[in-house]
Amino acid sequence: MKQKKPSKKGSIKLPKHLQHLNQHAAGIDVGSRSHFVAVLEGTDEQPVREFSTFTDDLERLAKWLRSCGVTAVAMESTGIYWIPVFELLERHGFEVRLVNARHVKNVPGRKSDVLDCQWLQQLHTYGLLRGAFRPTDQICTLRAYVRQRATLVRSSASHIQRMQKSLAQMNVQLHNVVTDITGVTGMGIIKAIIAGERNPKVLAGLRDKRCKNTEETIARSLHGNYRAEHLFSLQQAVELYEFYLQKIADCDQQILTQLKSFDASDGSDPDSKPPSSIEEALQQMSGADLSSIMASTPTLRLRLSQRLVQT
Repeated sequence: MKQKKPSKKGSIKLPKHLQHLNQHAAGIDVGSRSHFVAVLEGTDEQPVREFSTFTDDLERLAKWLRSCGVTAVAMESTGIYWIPVFELLERHGFEVRLVNARHVKNVPGRKSDVLDCQWLQQLHTYGLLRGAFRPTDQICTLRAYVRQRATLVRSSASHIQRMQKSLAQMNVQLHNVVTDITGVTGMGIIKAIIAGERNPKVLAGLRDKRCKNTEETIARSLHGNYRAEHLFSLQQAVELYEFYLQKIADCDQQILTQLKSFDASDGSDPDSKPPSSIEEALQQMSGADLSSIMASTPTLRLRLSQRLVQT
């Protein structure tokens, strides 16, 4: 049989999956104090450089990448330090890909003397890096407000616990006779105690008509040892709790404003009435009363809120 002649040197063509898919890729090893950046060898005399995390250095980084012909950038999701770099490079028009550090380490074939940024750059040129999901800028903004609100809610809850602790130290058993001490009945009684009222019958008279327990039962729970140090702690806990309520309301306003921007950009009816609450905005966007659905299913409400915060 006639044997095929061996191909001449340099004429062997690599399989498609081994060819460079991202010729103009760069890799960034993100750090808290500085970032190491690698570009394709031959595009610059110094293909690996270190940049500090200051904004002016990040601007210099973007300019250097542009001069090297870079169009795509890969970086590891290190803490929150990647966020300023990601947003700045994206604003400069680069295609930025955020990758999971564990996925990068699981790719075999890395040499010991290769820097992290060089390894990222090499993998990205072959298209071996899968980017993490990052929503659109509108969703990112909304998510930031929602996460901030969740943080404020958790902080306000800690001050409710401090209120309960102060009451317990005075043996005021208010939490045993009202479902929620931050409700109408609970806060009315607590503020009256802070103002100086000590008569249990007078305090019980502040009971809201929707409260299940009678005034007599509530009055029995309000015989306490009103020591000055516990009253001081109670007063501060109430003031801090109300401060966080105000901040939550401010956050709700920002969320509503952001939701209105969705209406302006999604082609909705311009003649429709602008929503006056988050519930109205969600109903206009989805066509369903999500708040009533979530209120009827507490488990679903909890899961949806956790999902929105974690996304």
